[in-house]
Formats: sequence, C-alpha cells, structure tokens
Amino acid sequence: MTIVKFAGSAQPDPDDDRHIQLTDPDVDAQDADEGAKMSFLDHLDELRKRLIACVWGLVVGCAIGFIFVQRIQNFIWMPLFRDLHSTNGAKFMYTTGFEPFMLTMKIGALAGLMIALPFIIYQLWLFIAPGLYTHEKKLAVPFVLFCTLFFLLGAAFSHYAAFPWTWKFFLGWETEYMEFRPSIGEVFGLYVKMMLGFGLIFQMPMVVFFLARLGVVTAGFMVRYAKYAVLVIFIVAAVVSPGTDVVSQCLMAFPMLALYALSVLVAWIFGKERSLAA
Repeated sequence: MTIVKFAGSAQPDPDDDRHIQLTDPDVDAQDADEGAKMSFLDHLDELRKRLIACVWGLVVGCAIGFIFVQRIQNFIWMPLFRDLHSTNGAKFMYTTGFEPFMLTMKIGALAGLMIALPFIIYQLWLFIAPGLYTHEKKLAVPFVLFCTLFFLLGAAFSHYAAFPWTWKFFLGWETEYMEFRPSIGEVFGLYVKMMLGFGLIFQMPMVVFFLARLGVVTAGFMVRYAKYAVLVIFIVAAVVSPGTDVVSQCLMAFPMLALYALSVLVAWIFGKERSLAA
C-alpha cells in the first residue's frame, strides 16, 4: 500500500518536545504536596508518638489535678451528701480500707483528664492531619476548641442535671423498711460513666461536621431520616437512663435531640456541596 503525502502537510519535527498535558501541573504539584502519603509503618510510628505525648500530657494534668483534689472531692460529694443526709441521715459507705485512697487517686486522674483534654485532642488532630489538605489543616484550632467545649458542656450537663436527677431517683425508693446505704466507690463509678458518656454524646456536632466535609452525610439526608434518628435516640435514652419512667427517658433524650438539630445545621453550613457551590 502506497502512502501519499499531500503538499503542504505539516511534518513532525523530531526536535519538538512539545506534548499534550491532560492535567494541570500546578494542581498536580499541589495535590502531591497536600496529599502526602504515609506507609503503614509510618502510621504506626506516628500513632506511637501521639500516644506517648498523650500519656505525658495526662501525667502533667494529673499532677495539677492532685493539687486541687480535696476541693474537687468537695465539689463532687457535698451536694450528693446533702441530699442523702436530708433523706435518711446517712453517710457514704466504704467497705475496704484502701477504698478512700483509691477514690482520691481516681478523682485526681479524672481531673487530670479534664485538664489535659485540649492537649489530647490536639494530638488526635496531629495524627489525622497528614491525610488532610492544606486548607483543611487550618481547622486545627477550631477543632481543638470546639471538641473541648462540647465535651465540657456534656460533662457539665451530667454533673448539674443528669446525675443529680439520677441520685434523687435512687433516694426516692426508700420506704419505712428499706434504706439507701450507697457505697462511695460505686457511686463514683456511675458518676464517671455518665460524665464521660455525655461528654462523648456532645461530640455529635463535631462528628457530623467531618462527615459533612467528607460528603458522607448532608443536611437533607439527616432531615429525611430524622424520624429514624429520633427513634434511635429514644431507644438509647431508655437503655442508659436509670429509671423506667418517661421523665428519665426524656431527660436523656432531649439533649441528644437538641444536638441532632444542631448537627443538621452544622451539616447544612459546612457540607461539601455547599462548600463547592461557594
């Protein structure tokens, strides 16, 4: 077969190194810089560093907390003791000699956790930051601030509202032939579980914020499935509430409903689709 060359047709220049670029080199360079990849061992090493830093932060927090441990004990126990004493004239019980000492250690550790919480959250941010883009890494300060704020709000709600009501519920079962004699260790165990539980529940807006930024959830999705969310919230409230009555269930459920509504607003403001449109 004979190839016919047309007159005036352009011939390829062997010295011409031009080539077609299907991608923007500036964007590629930016993505390469922002989306730096880490191997599995690098992730493990980074996790080890952050865990060690968290331990040291907790040690420093506990050292500070033990300085004020007596004031913290009075802050926790005196309101509960007044309710107990006014009901039956009783005091808290301890059944082993080391229980008061261990209780003091636990209260100091709890105080240390609260003091070190911003630092621990910051270490969590540093662990996930390598997988983020440059503009997302600028959210470090808001992330630490709002995670700490919501956790403390949950702890405050537990201390000032949820646990006092739970305590009064326990005291309300006394009769002429039955008296409430609580072990102080068991009471503190329930106090810590409720405080940490509400602290984690109050992180719902922050979790939704990151899911919305990743495009996993949207405000419309949360509104469409709100009825199922309400059902799940009341089931969880019924499980974790100390009583079987409607009032105790609502006491647990209403904060979660308010947080869900706030999370919908967060998803609407910071959602991925809205950010792309802007």
